Amino acid sequence: MNNRGIALFCAGLAIVLLISFAFAGGLKETVLKDDGSISASSLFGKENEGDNGDYLRLHVRANSNDALDQSVKYEIKDEIVCLLTPAAATCKSKEDLMRKLKGLLREIERKADGILEKRGFSYKSRAKLTEEIFPERRYGDLTLERGEYDALIVNLGSGKGDNWWCVVYPPLCFLGAEDTRSVKYKSLIVEIIEKWRERLKEKKKK
Repeated sequence: MNNRGIALFCAGLAIVLLISFAFAGGLKETVLKDDGSISASSLFGKENEGDNGDYLRLHVRANSNDALDQSVKYEIKDEIVCLLTPAAATCKSKEDLMRKLKGLLREIERKADGILEKRGFSYKSRAKLTEEIFPERRYGDLTLERGEYDALIVNLGSGKGDNWWCVVYPPLCFLGAEDTRSVKYKSLIVEIIEKWRERLKEKKKK
């Protein structure tokens, strides 16, 4: 079986697993799209929102708002999401994921710098795990209140341009990933999100 055949097989298997999981009652509120991806906005209602400390964010900040800088930002974010998918799919907690990400910072920079060099940019990237204050943001139906969050920040060059962002933990970033390298992890990611929701419900009962 060639690479395309393997990718299609994995995609089909992932879809079957997700449908089975949904109908088993695991994700009653999940919307499975025609392309096999999942609507992240359907996973959370107001009752499922956590505190700032329950989340880990990813921000990829462009060098500027120039069209070329913005374009390469999106190319790099796709590569970063793909790189982080295995870690996100196998970590059982936010703290576990942060430990793994610390070991991936140089690899993130290497991937980003490789794309920048290939596209003819002279500036480099800088990745760091930090705490930062962010304004209120919407992520589908999920509201992240203004405040301090743990975040993986990837600055491209000056990092002063508009940023792309998502939620790395719980791993909402990876539900809609279209790269065939990430398809096989989707069922694991859905399971992690469901367990996170259950822990959050238990936490709110206390």
